[in-house]
Amino acid sequence: MRPLTSTAIVVFAALLSSFGPAAAAPEGTLTWGVHVTLPPRWLDPAEVEGINTPFMVIYALHDALVKPMPGGLYTPSLAESFTQSKDGLTYEFVLRKGARFHNGEPVTAADVKFSFDRYKGCTRSSRSSTIG
Repeated sequence: MRPLTSTAIVVFAALLSSFGPAAAAPEGTLTWGVHVTLPPRWLDPAEVEGINTPFMVIYALHDALVKPMPGGLYTPSLAESFTQSKDGLTYEFVLRKGARFHNGEPVTAADVKFSFDRYKGCTRSSRSSTIG
């Protein structure tokens, strides 16, 4: 056998052996250690301060409609897409199908609207929301 052919066979065999069985569904307990004490207000997006440290908790526990990621400023998350009005005052989000809360209940437009209405500074007179 020629050296190049035998090398190709060895590389191909190594690649095949690196593919294992499909990953199992997540199970068990996740333990997450942080370098600070977590005040209860950090668990609620409506109560958290506008500084970076609490957002490590918010990003781990709550999903945004869209969020900044390396792939783009408005990467789909809970919303699969959105449109913006010409004046920039109204946004319409299309929720991802099959999104569920931790207890298995489906996430609805009413749930998202409830959360937005709770956030400080967001009143019906100053903002409108259409979520569908």
